[in-house]
Amino acid sequence: MTRDTPDSRQAHYALALLLLAYILSFVDRNVMAVLIGPIRDEFAISDFQYSLLHGFAFSMFYIVLGLPIARLADRHNRVRIISVGIFLWSLMTCLCGAARSFGTLFMARIGVGVGEAALSPAAFSLLSDLFPKEKLARALAIYSLGITLGGGLAYVLGGAAYAWFAGMGELRLPLFGAVSPWQMTFIAVGAPGLVLTLLLLLLKEPPRRGALPAGPDTGASLAEVGRQMRRHWLAYLGIIGPLSLLAVLGYGTMAWYPEYLIRSFGMARENAGSTFGTLFLVAGSIGTLAAGWCVEPLHRRGYADAPVRLIGLIALLWIVPASLGPLSPSAGLALAAAAPIVFCLNAYYGVGVAALQFITPNPMRAQVSALLLFSTNFFGLALGPTAVAALTDFLFQDEQALNQSLALLPLLVCPAAAVLALASLQAFRAAEAAVTAEAPAS
Repeated sequence: MTRDTPDSRQAHYALALLLLAYILSFVDRNVMAVLIGPIRDEFAISDFQYSLLHGFAFSMFYIVLGLPIARLADRHNRVRIISVGIFLWSLMTCLCGAARSFGTLFMARIGVGVGEAALSPAAFSLLSDLFPKEKLARALAIYSLGITLGGGLAYVLGGAAYAWFAGMGELRLPLFGAVSPWQMTFIAVGAPGLVLTLLLLLLKEPPRRGALPAGPDTGASLAEVGRQMRRHWLAYLGIIGPLSLLAVLGYGTMAWYPEYLIRSFGMARENAGSTFGTLFLVAGSIGTLAAGWCVEPLHRRGYADAPVRLIGLIALLWIVPASLGPLSPSAGLALAAAAPIVFCLNAYYGVGVAALQFITPNPMRAQVSALLLFSTNFFGLALGPTAVAALTDFLFQDEQALNQSLALLPLLVCPAAAVLALASLQAFRAAEAAVTAEAPAS
């Protein structure tokens, strides 16, 4: 097996474990979306205060720690870094179930974000060493299924778990004492990650392809990363900019669409969660795979800028269902509109990550990926749920106007995202050609 020919079995085993980790990460971060009512009632908080728990508390350290952890991933054992992260976020998700106040839940959510910061930058770097370039977009699309599968399961399993525990009467656990159904839901979804940690530790760290032999000083410095990004600034802006803007809409939709169904149409909480979650699983997974599978045939037809071209197209297609769906007169129409909304919500991310790998040299891929995650999560996680809540509380000043907030947001972000992506096509082609020409022989 040569250095540039990864072991296919190891590659697919690693992809399966990383996909499972990504699924669990999205279950743990998004399960709060079906627990809005119970948490608001427990602590007597507003939509805006809840949004701080859902987005800001999770993201404040998640986005800040991404870059230093990515620097470690460009230099040290990525499998161990991921394993420590999984253990930490799973433990902190369980501790969300021990929260007795707004403050303690806020701190536990910070811990979830700290652990999850270790996953994706290191995972992107691992996958770029495990799969050849022509198969990388598909591998990253499969990994990105964690967003749809995990996001969907957060609603389905979270709603079902909450309903199950709510029907069990008084609940008491050793060490935790008396727990509410929403607290027990956190514990139930956090526990599986502790087991996954052990499976990840058995995975072998692969050699780094297209780079010097792995060692503590082989990763690129921040100065080198900065020079690379300045040299091809428009290409990077054409990826990071649209993904960040679309993340605002994506995370805002994920956080509030089930609650919109509850408030506007009186759907039961468990039904809203399970129905939206099922749509998220099916339509979201189709969107993720469809976009990822389009990259390779478009490349063969001469579209070297295929990933970025797809991002711009998705942004434009997203506008209509995202702006009209929340204004639907019935729950049936709102759910029908949710299918194309969720399709687009999940289609752009995997191809965007692949595009970033295509224009970035190996020794700095984790760090540049961390910069992408910093931006998308700052705008998406920190601002997405809060943007919807702020429009509801401060612009419309009526919690029943949640649907109007959801309808307004795509009109603000999608056109700008499309313009940024489509304006960078030539710069992307030049950046990809430069990286291909400068790659060292292995």
